[in-house]
Amino acid sequence: MEHLFEISVQNLREKIMLMASQAGVAVNLAMQATIHRDCDLALQVKRDDALIDQQEVAIDEFAIHLLTQAPLAADLRFITAALRITQNLERVGDEAAKIAKRAFELAQEPALNLRLDFLVMATDTLSMFNDALDAFVHGDPAAARLLIPRDRQLDERYRQMEASLVRHMTQHSKDIVSCLRWLVVAKSLERIGDHATNIAEDVVFLWEAQDIRHSGIKNQLTPASISAV
Repeated sequence: MEHLFEISVQNLREKIMLMASQAGVAVNLAMQATIHRDCDLALQVKRDDALIDQQEVAIDEFAIHLLTQAPLAADLRFITAALRITQNLERVGDEAAKIAKRAFELAQEPALNLRLDFLVMATDTLSMFNDALDAFVHGDPAAARLLIPRDRQLDERYRQMEASLVRHMTQHSKDIVSCLRWLVVAKSLERIGDHATNIAEDVVFLWEAQDIRHSGIKNQLTPASISAV
């Protein structure tokens, strides 16, 4: 019976990683659609979002069933973390779909004559997301903790982009709609970073049995302080 439960847990892990892979692909394609003004790619991301939603429902049902069989506290923590991670993956898919919608709209309009560090922000966001998943796969809470200060850096990049767009809008009223669309794209990237951080916090919870979501602990974390531990 215990062996069968272990197989089920591994099955749950694989389901999560499949969903994570598809969410990551969605973000990457949405970025490409925006950068290259590719309407077809944007529409593909919108269509594929339903598949991620379906995966969330299926994983939730499977995980809840496992909760009734979990023999150890560690198993309960894994299933609880799995449910939270799945929820964040679904929201990452939603943000990718939101980016894709704005990419489709932006492709219908003249390109904005404004230098934006969107590609850098997008790359940093996807890197955070992938690193959070790697920390989950490898059971590495130390690596997960390193993501937290990176989220603050991503927040600052968003604020800088927001300031640039607002300044441009005040000077070029004809570009207000396009600037607002870019603001939505940037905010979605910032939120994906938040979801990556949430996954990292779940990894810490899973392996250290410590919930740092609403504690002062994570606010004190910096790359220097972590490396000194």
